[in-house]
Amino acid sequence: MLRIGKIVATHGLNGSLIMTHIVGHSKWLKKDDVLFVEMNKGSQIPYFLTQVKASGQDEYTVNVEDINTVEAARRLVGKSVYVKEDVLAKHAQDSPLLWIGFKVSDKAHGELGTIEDIMQSPGQWLAKLTYKGKEVLLPLIVETVKQIDLQKKTIKTDLPEGLLEVYLG
Repeated sequence: MLRIGKIVATHGLNGSLIMTHIVGHSKWLKKDDVLFVEMNKGSQIPYFLTQVKASGQDEYTVNVEDINTVEAARRLVGKSVYVKEDVLAKHAQDSPLLWIGFKVSDKAHGELGTIEDIMQSPGQWLAKLTYKGKEVLLPLIVETVKQIDLQKKTIKTDLPEGLLEVYLG
């Protein structure tokens, strides 16, 4: 499962929710898709979408089965939202979220590790992985990512000199 965003507010009185996401565009989510809401750490509850409306590039207004009141919707506010990989599979080139689990290697350093998470910061995506026992964040930008093999689940990079050394101290 991929963490794609969070529920940030309720909308109206009928249980609608406002969900922000980091997918990068607003055409990936459809009615009848399933969102998994993390109610407790490590426990995701499935919610079936009954209505989906894009409110911008990084936000949707959604309705889910069995949530029909603002009171019921409030229980979901602030919770992280996940989807199964296949929901985003057709957007693999558009969204680095599908790269979680890919092995990363670098031209100068060889095998670096496996991407544990993907985050979006202003202007770029960052891959989180553990390298030599330390958590590192690698920029996923055109200048550093040289090759992506979706079938082999590998990414080849050419990182700037000294980037990894910053993390290793």
